[in-house]
Amino acid sequence: MSAKGVYIPKFVLVSFTVGVLGYYVVRFPLLPLSSETKLSLGYSRESLLNMTMRVAKHGFVAREYSVETKDGYVLGLQRIQTGGSVKGGKKVPVLLMHGLLQSAASWLDAGPGAGLAYLLAKDRDVWLGNVRGSHYSRRHTTLDPDSSSTYWQFSVDEIGRYDVPALIEKVLNETGSETLTYIGFSQGAGTYFIMCSELPHYCEKANLMIALAPAARQTNTKSVLYRFLTESMTYLEGVLTSLGVQEVFSKGALSQEFLAFFCQLSSLSTKICEMGKDLLDSLDSLHPGSITNDTIRTLFSNFPAGTSVHNLARYGQSMKSEYFQKFDYGQQKNLVLYGSEEPPKYNLSAVTVPILAIYGRNDGLVDTKDVQWLLQRLPNVKESMEVKDPLWNHLDVTYSQYTGEMIFPKINEYLNKYDYAS
Repeated sequence: MSAKGVYIPKFVLVSFTVGVLGYYVVRFPLLPLSSETKLSLGYSRESLLNMTMRVAKHGFVAREYSVETKDGYVLGLQRIQTGGSVKGGKKVPVLLMHGLLQSAASWLDAGPGAGLAYLLAKDRDVWLGNVRGSHYSRRHTTLDPDSSSTYWQFSVDEIGRYDVPALIEKVLNETGSETLTYIGFSQGAGTYFIMCSELPHYCEKANLMIALAPAARQTNTKSVLYRFLTESMTYLEGVLTSLGVQEVFSKGALSQEFLAFFCQLSSLSTKICEMGKDLLDSLDSLHPGSITNDTIRTLFSNFPAGTSVHNLARYGQSMKSEYFQKFDYGQQKNLVLYGSEEPPKYNLSAVTVPILAIYGRNDGLVDTKDVQWLLQRLPNVKESMEVKDPLWNHLDVTYSQYTGEMIFPKINEYLNKYDYAS
């Protein structure tokens, strides 16, 4: 039993601790196995397909785009459509933004019956964004992510200021629509609020914002494992940087490949996937039966998808602050960067877009107290909905087999209400 009564199995805690202090934080690709070899070992075909192929397999059409931010990062952006015309008039495009350590693939991992991207794309034009440092956005116009420490000096502060507006602009330019609907999960919601604070005119480019388990301040986070990870990065960032470690938990790293490899082995998959569920439960909160074994096998081929040490350190700071504010570099550097000893607080009153917020009572990462704190400061919340399932947790948003009945109806209700482009 750990702090606040959250139980972490010993093997999970030991494995995690060893991993963080060793290879688990290092991007260390294994020798690649061919697709044929993986299939013979029992990998599911779904887990071996890239996003375009996965979408096509289920009868949708996918297209990939590259988006350049104002500070030179090159982001991946995927578009999913049915291939036919959207019924009922011209509907506003929908942009989905993933959470921390995820990529756009997370919206697909639960399959066509439960993945939110699939559910939406049946009659809407759906776009999936990827933030800097994640698997589909690990590029830059001048910096090499494999050798440049400068590339990895980013957190949600930069994602909100540069990535989100660049992706919004691309969607609007490609579709010719004046507005879009923005759906952000966790980090994907928090970075939208940052954008509105820093660049308020971008809020006018959305007709509706749907905040799924929105992450702003995280003072009351219950997850011991998540706190341990992020607060460790806060203290160890300088040491890790001096050792040349700026990227963590990337797709293709030893950690991700280990989970993907052993979870796919047909003879061991049940036991290993149960361990994978144990790990997810230790990271979040228990919700037995919500995420299927098939989804576990698929998601570990895409998760974790990478971020920077600096970003995790930023989350560690959010555990200790009562505010939603920029990275705290210490008084001296704060004075140089911000003109004040304390990091500036984000102006949540600038988030004027209509908002639907959906959250779970059992969320181990974004606590309901922090959600309520956030919603009280947003000026245009149309509705906040606590999911009726009392065990609904954080990772259920993207991976639960019950997404179609627990959160999609409310999302669809609001899309229909705000949907049609002028």
